[in-house]
Amino acid sequence: MKCVVVDYNATANIYARPVEGVVMVVDLDRMAIIGYRDRAVFMVPKAEGTDYRADKVGPPFTGPAAPPGVVVQPDGRGFHVHGHLVKWANWEFHVGFDMRAGTVISLASVNDTDAGGLQRRVLYRGFVSEIFVPYMDPEEEWYFHTFTDAGEYGLGALASQLQRGADCPANAVYMDGYYAGSDGKPVKAEDVICLFERYAGDVAWRHTNGIGLGGLFSEVRPDVTLVVRMVVTVGNYDYTLDSEFKTVGSIKIVVSLSGILEMKAINYTHVDQIREDTHGTLITENTIGVYHDHFVTYHLDLDIDGTRNSFIKNNIVPKRNTGVRATGGAPTPRRSYWTVLYEVAETEAEGQVNINSAPADLLFVNPSKKTKIGNEVGYRLIPTGATATSLLADDDYPERRASYTKKQVWVTPYNKSEKWTSGLYAEQSTGDDNLAAWSKRNRSIKDEDIVLWYTVGLHHVPYQEDFPVMPTISGALEVRPSNFFERNPLIRTKPPENSPNCSCSIGGSA
Repeated sequence: MKCVVVDYNATANIYARPVEGVVMVVDLDRMAIIGYRDRAVFMVPKAEGTDYRADKVGPPFTGPAAPPGVVVQPDGRGFHVHGHLVKWANWEFHVGFDMRAGTVISLASVNDTDAGGLQRRVLYRGFVSEIFVPYMDPEEEWYFHTFTDAGEYGLGALASQLQRGADCPANAVYMDGYYAGSDGKPVKAEDVICLFERYAGDVAWRHTNGIGLGGLFSEVRPDVTLVVRMVVTVGNYDYTLDSEFKTVGSIKIVVSLSGILEMKAINYTHVDQIREDTHGTLITENTIGVYHDHFVTYHLDLDIDGTRNSFIKNNIVPKRNTGVRATGGAPTPRRSYWTVLYEVAETEAEGQVNINSAPADLLFVNPSKKTKIGNEVGYRLIPTGATATSLLADDDYPERRASYTKKQVWVTPYNKSEKWTSGLYAEQSTGDDNLAAWSKRNRSIKDEDIVLWYTVGLHHVPYQEDFPVMPTISGALEVRPSNFFERNPLIRTKPPENSPNCSCSIGGSA
């Protein structure tokens, strides 16, 4: 194993005190150093200002702070947990735990009140399949910093015990995780998953009417969601991984990054001194925050109202107004518009999408199920920021292992052996057992039991605000009903108790 050297004694933030230029090779079987190289001499960054512990930065605490808030639920929690089965509002699902993946959401189904209260399946199983983090410094001490966190370390094994009232609000319920340790004995990981209802002040739907029947009135329904949360600390980075269930029928998956940058020492104290590519940002004196990527890939085995689904690309294409109705135009002053071209993906090759390349709605439909007016029932994928793809060369070793990061979306037929996108043995992979390799078989994905693989991607250029510990930044995806219901499933939701009547009159009580 190749190792770098840091100072463990001056600060709790060991990443801020690298001994740059030194690299060692360690034989883990013999627990002996078998290789050593001191390539160059660099100033070790100072320890002052690197510690982030509360008793080291204050008191006094002079940073901005909002008044504390309290979640009040007069009728108690709105969800029930029976073992690992969760029931809330119109949702029912199972929460599991895996040493490699961490939280696993299974058997998620939504209640359709317009269909007599029928539970309709949406997701068979969903989990984080891999987190790939390559650093962008080709130097001897850095070129091998290309991590596959789930495959090399295990997200479940590195799940953090959640801090009550900080990682999760006061109304949260906690779950433990269990896995087999390196000696084969069971390990109990306490409070590694929390569930809570989120009251964020968001609106589920609203409209203010000013004309026609009823005169001036407003109808508003507040949005409340259920969050399943896990935090994984992999070395220097902390990943908050949320699965958020919405009453509209959506599942939103949010990846939030915080923690500490990997830093390298340098002899510069000001940007004006720099003349070469340092492969990062000077974030404090003698310290470079190295450029890197984060690619968090989810395995989502969707079962949209059944197991046989298809992947649809509703391509959004611009058109010129020809002025002729027979060709889609009209004799009006408008010169352009856009329309949708419906495309069914037949094979895996057609199920690979770079969502930054062209506008499209990406849907997963059940061709055998239709609404009363004839639309195929489905869910659509909604990316929400963090859509970066890998810029590494195809023949670069880390990219061979993680070649699937060239696109955000891959769709494959279900195969029980295809769970880990970087391969079963990620650390030893040469790229012949990963998602991209499986997809070369170009299997059919039309009217099959299919799996969505989605990568939340971020090119991380560090900035001074990321030091000494990084404020949280997030990316997300959402799967949202698209002709799954006959109408807005929240239309019959009861208005808030403080509304004067079923229509919230303007100027009425707050």
